[in-house]
Order: sequence, then C-alpha cells, then structure tokens
Amino acid sequence: MNTYATAALNAALDRLETSLLAALNHQITTADFCRQVRADVPTLAALPPRYLDVLQSLLDRLESSALFTEESCSFSQRDQFASLQMWLDKARSATD
Repeated sequence: MNTYATAALNAALDRLETSLLAALNHQITTADFCRQVRADVPTLAALPPRYLDVLQSLLDRLESSALFTEESCSFSQRDQFASLQMWLDKARSATD
C-alpha cells in the first residue's frame, strides 16, 4: 500500500473512532454512526477483504439493534459497539 493510501486509510479509521465515541456518548444516533462509517467503506476496502466483510456484518447488526428501545438478548447495542471497537483495534494493527 502506498503512502497516500495508508494515510487515507488511517484517516478513515480515525473518523470511525471519533464517530464511535460520539455514538457511545449519545452525541450522534446509531443511524448517523452507521451512515458515516458506510461513507468510508471505499477507503476501508484497502484493508484485507475479511475486515470489510466483518465490518458490514457488525454495522448490519448494529442497525438491527437500533430497532429496539431496550437491550435485547439478540441485539445488544452495547455489545455491537464493543465489537466495533475490537474491529477497529484489529484494523489499526493490520495497517502497521
């Protein structure tokens, strides 16, 4: 990956982290968070393919969890955000 692509990928990961923190602090909605992350999917596609597959799955589950007003056994937003944080940590290590 060239320097420009690496810089763009790191910037996308930084935006994802900022949006994740804003969503966790209820500063943006889950729908806005997912929309912001999906806007960066073309840049995040520089990661190995399995990362994008997992991210898409996590976002789908997070959007489903937003349909419930309470925590559900199957759709815990808290668990989905924790999984996204883990994904972010692994994606950052993949760029090193």
